[in-house]
Amino acid sequence: MKRVLISVSDKTGIVDFTKKLVSLGYEVISTGGTKKTLDEAGIKTLSISDITNFPEIMDGRVKTLHPNVHGALLCVRDNEEHLKALEDNKIEMIDMVVVNLYPFKETLSKVGATHEELIENIDIGGPSMLRSAAKNYKSVTVVVDPKDYEAVMLQLENSGDTNLETREKFAAKVFRHTSAYDSLIAEYLTGKVKEEFPESMTITYEKVQDLRYGENPHQKAGFYKSSFAGYSIGNAKQLHGKELSYNNIQDANAALEILKEFKDSTVVAVKHMNPCGVGSGKNIEEAWNRAYEADKTSIFGGIVAANDVITTEVAEKLSQLFLEIIIAPAYEKEALEILTKKKNIRIMELNLNSSILNKKKITSVMDGALIQEFDELKVSSDTLVCVTERKPTEDEIEDLLFNWNVVKHVKSNAIVIGKNNQTIGIGAGQMNRVGAAKIALEQGKEKCTGAVLASDAFFPMADTVELAAQYGVKAIIQPGGSIKDALSIEECNKHGIAMVFTGVRHFKH
Repeated sequence: MKRVLISVSDKTGIVDFTKKLVSLGYEVISTGGTKKTLDEAGIKTLSISDITNFPEIMDGRVKTLHPNVHGALLCVRDNEEHLKALEDNKIEMIDMVVVNLYPFKETLSKVGATHEELIENIDIGGPSMLRSAAKNYKSVTVVVDPKDYEAVMLQLENSGDTNLETREKFAAKVFRHTSAYDSLIAEYLTGKVKEEFPESMTITYEKVQDLRYGENPHQKAGFYKSSFAGYSIGNAKQLHGKELSYNNIQDANAALEILKEFKDSTVVAVKHMNPCGVGSGKNIEEAWNRAYEADKTSIFGGIVAANDVITTEVAEKLSQLFLEIIIAPAYEKEALEILTKKKNIRIMELNLNSSILNKKKITSVMDGALIQEFDELKVSSDTLVCVTERKPTEDEIEDLLFNWNVVKHVKSNAIVIGKNNQTIGIGAGQMNRVGAAKIALEQGKEKCTGAVLASDAFFPMADTVELAAQYGVKAIIQPGGSIKDALSIEECNKHGIAMVFTGVRHFKH
C-alpha cells in the first residue's frame, strides 16, 4: 500500500482529493487540523504520532521533525544501504507529500498582527518535509499547490503513478515556494532590525501574467508584482481592453509615479516613459484640458492617468483620441460606456490612495541589480532659496513647485517649461542640458513668455539661462551647486529672471 502524508494550511479541495487517493489505495497520514478535517469527512487517517511513536510537543512546534518521516521521504529506493536502514529502523516509505505552509504572508497582511503572531506562523516542519520530498522527486510526488490536485489525479487514474517529468516540475515548484516563503520572513525580520542594505538581498515576486513579448516581439517577458504591492499597476483592475503589454506596464508605472506627486485633480499623459503633458486644475475637466493642450501631438498612442473620477465629459474627449491605456480611481457609468466602445483600449481602475509598500527601487544590470530608495524627497516654498535680485511672485512659486514635481520624473538631462499648473514644453534624455532646454522651449514657443523653467540638475554654465531669456521665461528652479552658479545668477539678473535653488537634484537615468 502506498502512503501519502497530508498537512495543509490551505484546505481548498483537500477532502475530495484525499478521498480519491484513498479510493486508489493510498494510506493517509495526517497532522493537527488537517487530520481533524479529514476525520470529520469520514476519511480514515493515521496520526503523525502513529508514525513517529512520539507525541506532538511544544504546541505542535515539534511533530514531523523525525527520522521516521524524513527517512521515509529521503530513502533512495534503488540504494541497498538506504533500504536496509529503513528495514533496520522499521521505517515505512512515504510516496507522496501534500503540504502547504503556515500562513505567514496572510498574517503579515493582517491589520494589527503582532510580532509574536508572525513568529508563530513561521513554518518549520512543513518546509522541511517539502524539501525532503522534493530532493527525492525521482521516487516521491510532492504537491504544494491545490491547483495541482487535478493533474495528479489524472495521472494516477491513467497510469497508477505520476510520471518523472511531473514530479520534477513539482519539485522545482516546491523550492520556488519555500524560497519565496523564506524571503518574506527574511524581508520582515530584516526590516524589523532596520538593515537597509544587508549582505544579501532576498526579494520575492508573484506572477501577474505572461506577456506576449517584451519591449520588442523577439523578447520573451512576464509581469510580476511584489507580494505586498500597494500603489502599483499590478494591483489595478482591468475593466476593458486587450492585455497589458510590457511597454504599457512601463508607461503606466511612469504615469503613476508622477501622479502621486499631486493632490489636486491632475491628469498625466505619458509616452515612452516620459510625460508629454501634465495638468492640474480645480476639477478633472480642467486638469484634462491642460494636460491635453500641453502636447496634442505626442499624446497619440500614449497613456493617460488621472487621480480623479473620469466624468462623462472627459470620457467624450478621451474617446476622440487613440490611447493605449486610461488609469483612474473610478469612472462614471456613462463615461465607462463611452470608453468601452473602443475595443482595444485598456481601461484600468486603481485605488490611488494606497501606500507604496516597497520603498526600494530595483534596476537590473548585467547579472546584477542596483537597489536604491525611491526618490520621494519633497521641496516646499519654505525651503527654496532665492539667489537673484528679483524674487518670484506667489503665482510663480506655485508654478515652480508644479514643474519641479514633474521634472524629477523626466529622463535626464531634463528641462520642463510650464505655467498655470500646466506643462507647455518638456525636454528629456539629452546629453547636454542646453539641448534639453532647446527642445522644451521650442515646443512651448510663444507660450513660454511669462512661464517658469525647471531643471533636474544644476546649470554648468549660463547658456541655458541665456536661451530661456530669449523665450521670455520669468522664473527658474534648479538645484544649484555648480562652481559656475555665479554666471547663471548674473545672467538671470541681466534679464530680470527670478531664480531659486532647491539644494537637491533629481537625476533619472
